[in-house]
Amino acid sequence: MILAASRPYFAPYPGYFQKAILADLFVILDSVQFPRGTTWLTRNRFKNDQGTLWMTIPVQKKGLGLQPIQAVRICREGRWCHKHLESLKQAYGHAPYFGEHIAALADGLGADSNRLIDLNMRLIGYLMHQLGIATPLVRLSELRIRSAGTQLLIDICRRVGASVYLAQRSARSYLDAGLFAAAGIELSFFTPPAAVYPQLWGDFIRDLSAFDLLFNCGPKARDVMRGK
Repeated sequence: MILAASRPYFAPYPGYFQKAILADLFVILDSVQFPRGTTWLTRNRFKNDQGTLWMTIPVQKKGLGLQPIQAVRICREGRWCHKHLESLKQAYGHAPYFGEHIAALADGLGADSNRLIDLNMRLIGYLMHQLGIATPLVRLSELRIRSAGTQLLIDICRRVGASVYLAQRSARSYLDAGLFAAAGIELSFFTPPAAVYPQLWGDFIRDLSAFDLLFNCGPKARDVMRGK
C-alpha cells in the first residue's frame, strides 16, 4: 500500500491532488500543530486581471497559544466572505465553468461550522470528487497517533499497513530516510507535474487553487490532472 499525507490546506493547488491520485490512502494531518506564521491552511491564490488574487480565511489565534489544526476556529465577524465572493465573480465571471462551481466554494465559505478543518475538508472533498479522485481519506485524529516529525509518518504507515510512503521531492530535506529504512518502509519522492491549461487574464500562472482549473476547464480538468 502506498500512503501519502498532507495538512488540510485551503482550496489546494493541483499538485496536492496529484499526490492523492498516486496513493492508495491519503491521510489528512488534522491533529498536528497549526503554524504560527502564514500558512496554506488559511490562504491560497486565484487569478484576476492584476495577476495573483490572494484569498485568506481569518482565524482566531490571539491568546490561544499553540493549537492543533482541528481546533482552529474561523473569525466570522466582518464581511470578508462577501468580499471574497465578489472578487471571484469579478475575476472569473467570464470563465466557462465558473457558474457550475462557484456555489460549492460559496457554500464552503459560508457554512454554519466555525472550524477551519470543516471548511477545508468540505472543499477538499468537493475538489476530489470533481477531479475524479477516489483515494480514501483518513484523518490523523481518527488514528490517535501522538508522535511527531518523521516518526509520526512511520507510525501512520505501520498503523494502516503501508509499505511505501510517498512525499513530494521538496520534503527530502527534512524527512529522515534512515528512520524509514530502519522501519522497513520505502520512502518514495515525486515532483508534481505542472498542470497547464487555458486561463483568463494573460500569461499562465501555475499552482493556483484547483478551483481555477475547474472554473476554466470544467469536466476536462480530470484529464489535465492526469496529463492527457
